[in-house]
Amino acid sequence: MNSEMKILVVDDEPDIRLITARVLESAGYSVAEAETGKGCLDSVREKASDLVLLDVMLPDMDGYEVCRRIKADDALKGTYVLMFSGRRIDSDDQSEGLEIGADGYVTRPISNRELLARVQSMVRIIRAERERDRLIKELTAAMANIKTLKGLLPICASCKKIRNDKGYWQQVEGYLAEHADIQFSHGICPACMEKLYPEFVDSSNDEKGIPP
Repeated sequence: MNSEMKILVVDDEPDIRLITARVLESAGYSVAEAETGKGCLDSVREKASDLVLLDVMLPDMDGYEVCRRIKADDALKGTYVLMFSGRRIDSDDQSEGLEIGADGYVTRPISNRELLARVQSMVRIIRAERERDRLIKELTAAMANIKTLKGLLPICASCKKIRNDKGYWQQVEGYLAEHADIQFSHGICPACMEKLYPEFVDSSNDEKGIPP
């Protein structure tokens, strides 16, 4: 499903902006448009765009500055930027864009098929990284709820109480509940039942060969 992926197309050329938006919409993406650097920044902040297709040459500020501001804003750190240009196309131009934080740099002219393929490639990266972040978050939360018992536990040979770190002796279930997030339910095993409450043991079990 591409509809949950919000893409912002930023270009001051109306025809290019329109064609790019239509190609993306035909692939099912949710598309917004902007024609200036300020418009781009406002839209990204208001609509939480996932991916920005950013033209380098804009009327109010260049795409490098727009990209720099997006990447410097902690609130927008999940926004990916794919820069485009038909004039700033040499190696130094592309290096500058990537060095300031752009996630990709594409030179024009570009066919609609290649445009869509590059966007789809970027979307796969976005989804993979977000899935990784989700798993890390879940694992971190799970680990925070796990308490591990390590080392030797001093235990009384008679009453089976455990000596804690402060030198006090406490019941095994109390110690484990405190250190391992374990809750106990109590019962009586068959052997103890026969020893402590023989009157409640079904004597017919012996005749039938059924273990108590």
